[in-house]
Amino acid sequence: MRLLVKLCAVFIAPLIFPAYPQSAAPASRAAQPNVSITPRSRTAAPDANESITDRRADIRVDTTLVLIPVSVTDPASRFVTGLDKENFKLFEDKVEQELSQFSSEDAPLSVGIVFDTSGSMGAKLQRSRQAVAQFMKTANPQDEFFLIEFNDRPELVQGFTTQTEEIQNRLTFTQAKGRTALLDGVYMAMNLMKKAHNPRKAILVISDGGDNSSRYTETEVKNAVREADVQIYAIGIFEPVTSRGRTAEEMSGPGMLAEMAEQTGGRHFAVDNLAELPDVAAKIGIELRNQYLLGYSPKNVTRDGRYRRVLVRLVKTTGLPPLKAMFRTGYYAPTR
Repeated sequence: MRLLVKLCAVFIAPLIFPAYPQSAAPASRAAQPNVSITPRSRTAAPDANESITDRRADIRVDTTLVLIPVSVTDPASRFVTGLDKENFKLFEDKVEQELSQFSSEDAPLSVGIVFDTSGSMGAKLQRSRQAVAQFMKTANPQDEFFLIEFNDRPELVQGFTTQTEEIQNRLTFTQAKGRTALLDGVYMAMNLMKKAHNPRKAILVISDGGDNSSRYTETEVKNAVREADVQIYAIGIFEPVTSRGRTAEEMSGPGMLAEMAEQTGGRHFAVDNLAELPDVAAKIGIELRNQYLLGYSPKNVTRDGRYRRVLVRLVKTTGLPPLKAMFRTGYYAPTR
């Protein structure tokens, strides 16, 4: 079995993992200070008569099929592609499931940008805009995006669009003011995702602190996140822990964002150097393009609406180092 391994370095410069034969040579960070990404070419659009179970990439159980997106990285945090179904084992509530579907296709995405415009973001806005622009470079023509900005309250600035420049144009005129209604921004994004046209959904949160102005509580938002079929990726631009100006909300911000992201199969990146923002955003975009999709029909057919925990394990393969899988940790069973 030939394994093709596409590896992305922490700073997004193309790197080649020595154990796998590749023709490209490593690029140094000095020579490549900026991320340059060529969007992947798209395959033909799906046939209108194709069944939804062939195309869906979210986790909702509409029939008897559960779909789990999985990212795989090596010890250097570089993404590994080219694995086969036999490289994965999946468990639901500790019971191993039989994988009936397996794919590594780069399917279209619906993405919500949740962008902090509170007063403390003043000096950070320019780099944050650049981060969104870099994230957009990984987009495919069939992707769609919306933009929510939040300070004292969240506001839908741009509804779903396939034109990435519309999002960036809106951000051009953003000004920093007010407090931070982060939780309300995430909650609004979750609701808007119900109108998404693509089955794969993700939210990118860019914020510099914890919440201090939301109507919704942390528990309410976490419950909404747990029930949704959306992966959350968060970039937290936090002051150093030793900073005297760091508020109680900012102290709790990293933990809150990390917990919300990880339970959806996404990730949280804490950034204290503004220059790193664009590269981190591009890394997230690339991760979304390098995911496996595992599908199975649960052995537990009871429609009780209960939360079921999911665990994905990687089968050790000769010639590969220890690999790490990132995945959604569970889902709610249907009630009927």
